Amino acid sequence: MFPTNDLTGRVALVTGANHGIGAATAVALARAGAAVLVSYLRLDDPPDAGIPDTYRRNRAGDATEVVERVRAVGGRVLPVEADLADPAVPARLFDIAERELGTVDILVNNASGWLADTFKPTAVDRHGRTLRPVSAESFDAQFAVDARAGALLIAEFARRNVAARRGWGRVISLTSGGNDGFPEEVSYGAAKAALVNYTMAAAHELAPFGITANAVHPPVTDTGWVSDEVRAAVDDDPHLLRVAEPEEVADVITFLAGESGRLVTGNVVQLR
Repeated sequence: MFPTNDLTGRVALVTGANHGIGAATAVALARAGAAVLVSYLRLDDPPDAGIPDTYRRNRAGDATEVVERVRAVGGRVLPVEADLADPAVPARLFDIAERELGTVDILVNNASGWLADTFKPTAVDRHGRTLRPVSAESFDAQFAVDARAGALLIAEFARRNVAARRGWGRVISLTSGGNDGFPEEVSYGAAKAALVNYTMAAAHELAPFGITANAVHPPVTDTGWVSDEVRAAVDDDPHLLRVAEPEEVADVITFLAGESGRLVTGNVVQLR
């Protein structure tokens, strides 16, 4: 029998899922049959001349739209607003998921404490977005969500999944930047690098328990932040083929979450 991506009976926890890739992933997993806990946090970003207002509105929104989209495809969904910068939140999310949906089989680390910081003495980046200098504040804001929360979520997932003797599990973390760092988003790139390292370690340590772990590196994806300047930069860069849609990235995540992706583990899946 050929493997499928039928996730009926599975439970997924997707962070940062009120918009963008997280929301698209919640819908895609639900369409495949999984019950989904949608974790999100409404953010009140200050206006920025380099960032479209659409992105600010997306980040400020609640989970109403994604809940409606999940239910429209016949899925079970539970929205939970929670600040992943609080180290007590990962365990709390798993407690809620287990109580309302069941043991979590699929963890998607998508949430980010994104901000743009730099070592350069400049106030705007190449796309006209506001930059700030690297500081303890910018480090903490980024690493608390992208690195520490990701590590704690993986730890909770591993402990509970193994204790429940599921014998099957998926960890999928979203990343960005690369081995050469992430100029003008330096703490973001560094925190994502830490998350990748945690995810690769999980792939090796959890393989005996039937758990795979991979990182997905999307291309430039239009989650509302892609301005005309960004599109022009993508067009001019031979390494960036085009701007992707969130649903395209969600399709890859869903593949990794299903039986078809059972031999894929310990990889950073670079999308173009």
